Amino acid sequence: MKPWSPARLVVNLLTSALVWAVLAGACMMVGTTGGFGWPGEGAYEIRRDYVLLASLVGAALSAAGVTYQAILRNPLADPYLLGVSSGAMLFAYVWQLPFMTAWLTLRGGMVGQQTFAFVGALVTVGAVFLLASRRGRLEPVTLLLVGVIVNAINGSVFLLINALPWIKDPATPGGTLQFLVGGLQTNLRLTDLRPAAVFVGVGWALLLLLSGQLNAALLSEPEAQSLGVRIHALRWVGLVLASLITASAVAVSGPIGFIGLVCPHLARLIVGNDQRRLLPLATALGAGLLAVADAISRALARPAAAETVLPVGVLTGVLGGPFFQVLLWRSRKRVMLQEAGQ
Repeated sequence: MKPWSPARLVVNLLTSALVWAVLAGACMMVGTTGGFGWPGEGAYEIRRDYVLLASLVGAALSAAGVTYQAILRNPLADPYLLGVSSGAMLFAYVWQLPFMTAWLTLRGGMVGQQTFAFVGALVTVGAVFLLASRRGRLEPVTLLLVGVIVNAINGSVFLLINALPWIKDPATPGGTLQFLVGGLQTNLRLTDLRPAAVFVGVGWALLLLLSGQLNAALLSEPEAQSLGVRIHALRWVGLVLASLITASAVAVSGPIGFIGLVCPHLARLIVGNDQRRLLPLATALGAGLLAVADAISRALARPAAAETVLPVGVLTGVLGGPFFQVLLWRSRKRVMLQEAGQ
């Protein structure tokens, strides 16, 4: 595979950035009150924060989705498949329990909820890697199975803690629903957002450097090795980076579903399966489409509509669910045609 020239890379990045800018600009014109138009001085900062936070989370989930689908060689792979969301959800919920709050207060209260969620996501992913690896190698099928099992365990522990009568439910807006359905939190401090932005930015840049090798990850192991790609090392590095940026996104938003599944496929329909083109465009689409979903939730909050700001995770689930079904149907049809051809 021929290496890209710097000019071609710059054009690809600028085109993807333009796609995001168009979608983000349109989202800036939608608010909870008034008509469609550019916001005034009072509303500008609020809408800007929503759009930027949605773009950060959507970009991270989409980039991770591209990486997971390539390395696991599974078009249905999702950034949350290895337990990132369930681990973050569980730790964020435990952080708000009264006994944990009291303990952290005695310790000086230096650990915030986002840090706790980030640690929970990394602990869960580390456990999945440890259980799925064999002699330093990660097999895609084993990794998927272990991820499903760990996700189920985390979900069960969450429900168990929530059902215990002697544990008081944390008094939070939306109750336990906020831990099950992701949403954008604009009340976060800059100190909470800066680490997530740094992790996502650095992780995405490293994934872009690996995007040429990710093309080889789509091949079988003998074919990838014949091209000089150390496939097992690539799996470790790619999955760790994808899990890191996913954990950073989940720590500030909660489990927002389907963005990391849908956007890579939408980008694939436009530019094909070359990961060097796919990663930037999928990232831009993820950033823009999650901002669009948030704009829709703000538009539905108007008095003539739902009159409340719906969690953006609800909208992505409603839109992504049918897409997932269509994708699953197409995959089954492709397998049936292959079997009939044999």
